[in-house]
Amino acid sequence: MVKRILSVEAVTVSFDGFTVLDALDFAMDYGELRFLIGPNGAGKTTLLDLMTGKTRPQRGRVLFDGRVDVLRRPEHELVRLGIGRKFQTPTVFPSLTVDENLEVAVGFRSRLGALFRALGRSDADRIHATLEQIGLLGRAHHPAGSLSHGEKQWLEIGMLLVQEPKLLLLDEPVAGMTRRERDRTGELLQAITRDRSVLVVEHDMEFVRQFAQTVTVLHLGKVLSEGPMEVVQQDPQVIQAYLGHSKPRAVEAASRQLSGVSG
Repeated sequence: MVKRILSVEAVTVSFDGFTVLDALDFAMDYGELRFLIGPNGAGKTTLLDLMTGKTRPQRGRVLFDGRVDVLRRPEHELVRLGIGRKFQTPTVFPSLTVDENLEVAVGFRSRLGALFRALGRSDADRIHATLEQIGLLGRAHHPAGSLSHGEKQWLEIGMLLVQEPKLLLLDEPVAGMTRRERDRTGELLQAITRDRSVLVVEHDMEFVRQFAQTVTVLHLGKVLSEGPMEVVQQDPQVIQAYLGHSKPRAVEAASRQLSGVSG
């Protein structure tokens, strides 16, 4: 039996009588790169909130690393246990240098006192390796505020990587990027998945098609389809969910959208 890094079991989340996640089952393996897609309102952000302890369900349970009951732990403790989350808008410290941002991040997973201690050799080595991995070694001593949008996204990913997460949750990491930056980000995601599991919420279908291994489609709080992108994008249920109907021209348009091809 394959051990799961994450198991979401029959979870229901409702707000003011509106069901956002409906008896949802979702699971990820160790070392997996998974993309999560779906129309607006499908429940994607709520699912990430659930995994990080920000939202509590009415029913169901969430297990992390095969043993940790996410629903019984506070958010800061889940960070120390190995769940890292990046939101769509990069949140770096613009007045600090790139390497200083990583130094600050090293202490996030530890207790508060770690923020004020001298940087150890192992931490310094990890920061250097992370700068190389995210492609910002040459910008290490530049203020983070001087970075391009794409570089800030990579820096924030690096700020999570130095905390050595087991599961990395990324919300639309390529939004606003150039084509070259998107490609570089996809290569970075593939590289970091060798050491951890990565879940990516993304709306850029061309990016998903290019880099996804497995895609999960959420719709109305349930898993509508799951599998390789070339299979998912041909699923009639997925096409209908994206456009709301299945007339021939609509199906063709939705198929092009899911394929990352503009009309």
